[in-house]
Amino acid sequence: QVQLVESGGGLVQAGGSLRISCAASGRTFSSYAMAWFRQAPGKEREFVAFISNNGGVTYYADSVKGRFTISRENDKNTVYLQMNSLKPGDTAVYYCAARANYYTNYRSQVNYPYWGQGTQVTVSS
Repeated sequence: QVQLVESGGGLVQAGGSLRISCAASGRTFSSYAMAWFRQAPGKEREFVAFISNNGGVTYYADSVKGRFTISRENDKNTVYLQMNSLKPGDTAVYYCAARANYYTNYRSQVNYPYWGQGTQVTVSS
């Protein structure tokens, strides 16, 4: 069991940067793969980024590749999403999620049993 709490969201201008964090409880954080998803108003939740338990493997949605970076610090039980060159289309509630460490079907939210409550990111034009 792991509990997740996101933080760091806010309002930023287009072209700006923001780093959001997800703090996990429990002593087994380093055994979980982690991911970020987002949900914009009126849209379905979508995959953003994935990181393996030791940080050695990452995947990104095409829409954020080259602009966003997912990372983790296992000694701090925290995963991060560094977002650069933000666009108004990045406006959404961002959620972190955790699951067992495997590399298939990482884009599907149904494969993640643990979720945070979300943090709002708003990008103004």
